[in-house]
Amino acid sequence: MILPFRNPSRALVLTIAVAAGSALVHGAAAAASGPFLAHQALYDLSLVKSRGSNSVSDARGRILYNFSGNSCEGYTSEFRQVSELDSGEGKVTLSDLRSSSWEDASGKSYRFKIDTRMNDSASSPVDGIAERIGDHITVKLTQPVKKTFNIDGKIVFPTEQIQHIIAAARDGKSVLEQTVYDGSDNGEKIYNTLTVIGRPIAGDRAPSSPDPSTASDAMKTMTRWPVTVSYYDSDARAKDGEQTPVYAMSFELYENGVSRALVLDYNDFVISGALDKFDVRDSKPCK
Repeated sequence: MILPFRNPSRALVLTIAVAAGSALVHGAAAAASGPFLAHQALYDLSLVKSRGSNSVSDARGRILYNFSGNSCEGYTSEFRQVSELDSGEGKVTLSDLRSSSWEDASGKSYRFKIDTRMNDSASSPVDGIAERIGDHITVKLTQPVKKTFNIDGKIVFPTEQIQHIIAAARDGKSVLEQTVYDGSDNGEKIYNTLTVIGRPIAGDRAPSSPDPSTASDAMKTMTRWPVTVSYYDSDARAKDGEQTPVYAMSFELYENGVSRALVLDYNDFVISGALDKFDVRDSKPCK
């Protein structure tokens, strides 16, 4: 079974971060996006269900997320997730994950710092920068070890990934495939992703499970889409022509970038992330 929120938490960090308000993409998609909302969001995590022989009896936690920036200065996100997974018989694992990132609005640069602690173990920091240069992306890591390497220039950063999803949703597309670099694991992981986009939900349609975002005046006219993103290890080979995702995430994505109604499927167990608090922040205009 996947240890509590180690790799999945990194994915959760980035999914919430990019879904919460970045605008990092080129050309027509960027022109169609419009402004993104600076805000702070607090999510409550809880266990939905567990599967198979590796049962999980309980899971709980909280996520605090802050987003700010504009298309001139780039976008900054700060994130902290504290979560606890109970595997029964007194086996409880506590994880504390902190992440910060900055992304250039032209899609040329992505800086990230992640620090993860599991129980009383030492932290596992990842620190690096990815620069888009011509037909490739150069990644320079300073932690966990100093290392420089190149990856394919067609790979997208996480904010580009979400921005492309919004553009595809507006175009009426239901499926989108992308390869994503997000600094996961030791800073060298690349994921293939498959996104399924549902029918648009008009802003005047009341949600079945309201939360502070749906009550916000800034959100009441916003269209949103149900989205499921499945992440596949690009280094793993499919068996019998099929590959099981490492994890999958479902959420409702607003056209201004905010996400709500999170569901995270880690194969052995499923976690929900309910939006508990939502505050719109002042946004400095682009000069």
